[in-house]
Amino acid sequence: MAKFELKLPKMGESVAEATITTWLKEVGETIEMDDAVLEIATDKVDSEVPCEVEGVLVEKLFEVDDVVKVGQTIAIIETEGEGTVEAAPQESKEEVASAPEAAAVIENDMAAIKETATPKADFSESSKFYSPLVKNIAAAEGISVAELENISGTGKDGRVTKNDILQFVEDRKAGKTTVTPVAPAVTEQKTAPKTAIKKTEAPKAAPVVASGEDEIIEMTRMGKLIAHHMVESVQTSAHVQSFIEADVTNIWNWRKKVKGDFMKREGENLTFTPIFMEAVAKAIRDFPMINISVSGDTVIKKKNINLGMAAALADGNLIVPVIKNADQLNLVGMTKAVNDLANRARTNALKPDDIQGGTYTVTNVGTFGSIMGTPIINQPQVAILALGAIRKVPAVIETPDGDFIGIRYKMFLSHSYDHRVVNGALGGQFVQRVKDYLEAFDVNREF
Repeated sequence: MAKFELKLPKMGESVAEATITTWLKEVGETIEMDDAVLEIATDKVDSEVPCEVEGVLVEKLFEVDDVVKVGQTIAIIETEGEGTVEAAPQESKEEVASAPEAAAVIENDMAAIKETATPKADFSESSKFYSPLVKNIAAAEGISVAELENISGTGKDGRVTKNDILQFVEDRKAGKTTVTPVAPAVTEQKTAPKTAIKKTEAPKAAPVVASGEDEIIEMTRMGKLIAHHMVESVQTSAHVQSFIEADVTNIWNWRKKVKGDFMKREGENLTFTPIFMEAVAKAIRDFPMINISVSGDTVIKKKNINLGMAAALADGNLIVPVIKNADQLNLVGMTKAVNDLANRARTNALKPDDIQGGTYTVTNVGTFGSIMGTPIINQPQVAILALGAIRKVPAVIETPDGDFIGIRYKMFLSHSYDHRVVNGALGGQFVQRVKDYLEAFDVNREF
């Protein structure tokens, strides 16, 4: 009999490790090809690990809550034949060629966020190892390094697991532990020689007291991560907004005319989203300095246009799957990409790589009836566009024979951008260009 080594697969450019959350197969069970063997969680998304061969699970090398590095063997599968078989690498030639450059970019991006964010607990100061999941929960809950080090870990080699830190959070809320607050940020000010340094504490949030009739709802793991990322983004980027109104009557009428034939020919529902994404990708090509990230005192100009598409999940949270190389897709390709990512987001079937590598994000606040919004930038990007609801309104229509009032379909575009590197001229010109592309839509266009 042969031995097959099931390894933790690559899960996106910036994901180096994962936490095992559930074993779906037990030792002695028969496994079919492509059967899911276990479930894993990263600081970005949860996923399953399938088996590439048929055989019997004979050994599990890690337990639930253990942290595994990408490429490590996590289980042994016994198959027909002789010898030891290893999983073949899953990377494409293109991924291999661009990996060093991508890794350097991501490292710089993360360094920029850390440099510009408000000071917080630096878990790298600890001599102990903590998984990304544990560190994210600690950051979201305001747990200091000292508190984290005092938690008794039940994982391998005494590591703190997800259950350990969640139990600590519950005990702290119940008053069963002594809270060591994170050291507040201080500013030093020398008013004169030999004058004592004055320390100013950061303002503390007012305590919230729940009455006996209030319902206390624990935030989900993803909810805590989103909350942490939103606060970090506001602390990192200087957010400003530009707003503009676009007349999308031509798009409305064209889609109404062709959506039936589009469904018959392509088997896809034609929504407004891919049409808007197409316009955004064209505008980014015209203004490439909106497609950047900040790293310290330098700017990284992204080569690829990868559009993030904010999508609502069933539990009310948001996730941002990414359409890679969006400027290279025609409308049919864009529609298929949008529908595929949206459907897999709703069914919790996104892969880690589906949410990696975004360079600009679009969010549709009009889905919930809002006519405009002020979205928060998706770090380490520098801008995000919110699409408002399409409304039927009276408008002044200019013609060679004079102006008159008519009924038009209009929407607001809300552009948030990082004023550290994107000035008002660029931020305004970019959203104006998106408007121009939408209003110049060809009503005789073939899909």
